[in-house]
Amino acid sequence: MGSSARGDGGDLAMVSPPFTLSPPVVPMDLYVSNRLKLLDSLRHQLAASSRPSHGFVLLQGGEEQTRYCTDHIELFRQESYFAYLFGVREPGFYGAIDISTGKSILFAPRLPADYAVWLGEIKPLSYFKESYMVDLVYYVDELKETLENLFEEKEKKPLLFLLHGLNTDSNNYSKPAKFEGMENFEIDLTTLHPILTECRVLKSEQELAIIQYANDVSLQYANDVSSEAHIQVMRNAKVGMKEYQLESIFLHHIYMYGGCRHCSYTCICATGHNSSVLHYGHAAAPNDKVLLPSQFILWKMGDMALMDMGAEYSFYGSDITCSFPINGKFTKDQTIIYNAVLQAHNNVISSMRPGVSWVNMHKLAEKTILEALNKEGIVQGNVEEMMAERVGAVFMPHGLGHLLGIDTHDPGGYAEGMERPKEPGLSSLRTVRELQEGMVITVEPGCYFIEALLIPASENPATAKFFNLEKLEKFKKFGGVRIESDVCVTAEGCRNMTNCPRETWEIEAVMAGKPWPLKQ
Repeated sequence: MGSSARGDGGDLAMVSPPFTLSPPVVPMDLYVSNRLKLLDSLRHQLAASSRPSHGFVLLQGGEEQTRYCTDHIELFRQESYFAYLFGVREPGFYGAIDISTGKSILFAPRLPADYAVWLGEIKPLSYFKESYMVDLVYYVDELKETLENLFEEKEKKPLLFLLHGLNTDSNNYSKPAKFEGMENFEIDLTTLHPILTECRVLKSEQELAIIQYANDVSLQYANDVSSEAHIQVMRNAKVGMKEYQLESIFLHHIYMYGGCRHCSYTCICATGHNSSVLHYGHAAAPNDKVLLPSQFILWKMGDMALMDMGAEYSFYGSDITCSFPINGKFTKDQTIIYNAVLQAHNNVISSMRPGVSWVNMHKLAEKTILEALNKEGIVQGNVEEMMAERVGAVFMPHGLGHLLGIDTHDPGGYAEGMERPKEPGLSSLRTVRELQEGMVITVEPGCYFIEALLIPASENPATAKFFNLEKLEKFKKFGGVRIESDVCVTAEGCRNMTNCPRETWEIEAVMAGKPWPLKQ
């Protein structure tokens, strides 16, 4: 890859990468395996509670949504649990699994004749049977009759296991399937959700292949696409651009070169003080700040960029954050904060293995950052006392990371019986599990200078003594640094699935036009 011209303002002369990515065909037997995994778990649970292994798992897929009261149809994305089990790309479907026989059934919407005029060919049921590797396909208006006919115990109402349960990240409930004639069925709303959620916690090799790559085959997936796109943003960032131009580079790259039409989540493209706003880029934040060099900023640091962006491929996503100076060179103070976060990131990854408490990993990240800030005199005093008073949460108010898969915040962070901590910072943890082989989890420590947290903490008698207000004043408009990688827990440790420049010298070299990975 060539180098990009750097300077103040001017037109964006984007560096074009080679066509290194080739969007793969995802085998449908992935979803067959997911259904078998659910069946095994559900049958085991039913047997353990002395219940018969009969009835149907029934899920309702997603529906197309219009923008408020208009006829503008938003880009469709399948409901995640339905996607996990069936891999269906189209809206309006239902899916069922016969627990006694293991057969899978899809119910397709019966489309009107004029659909072919506006939206293309009306596919026959045989197409969906073959494409999605299911045993039976019917129309949605045949759902009631079909399930009644397939249920073996004719003298009883057919039993339906519907999806209903709390998402502990959003505090929203999964919506159970609804259809005409439900009064003719016995309904179970409690059994399915925790079992299916637990199935999603540990990833199969096929799922890991989509999130990353399979064995040594040179197929590129969501993390590879996202890592390369982040590098393109670094290469092309320059003074005078606006934040949304950096977002645009990322979006262009993942779609143009990776075939990723969806992002995993709304991009966070923050520079300068905006990078202390944890979900900047969402509501009321249009990503339109101009990137400034140090000569235009009173405190002479120049803007730091915090880019939190991830691609989604075949429903599975990535979640990567890179932080870098927009003028291509770290100042001394930027280096201090960046290296504090990088050390926390690296310490956690080197400590991850099955059986390790995620709460302890969060505390390790906090302690590492506090030790670095203490060394530089930004905070002062005994770090263990700071930990006890939860000073780490002032600089890192969010949780260390979250499960990742079909959803950016994959479900299962809090299984039944797990309690959310109450302490600042720890209360933001999206999981308190011990790590298990097959988990994919983000490691995303950060250090931010947020006045809404710093001012109360510096005025609180219990914590005021820990803050060097003179030093903190210099970082008042700094913003923040976050470094985030997607990490797979293995039998003996973990594997970092993200491949971005992380050391300050690596970032400076890549931003100056050096190829990545850097040649030794």
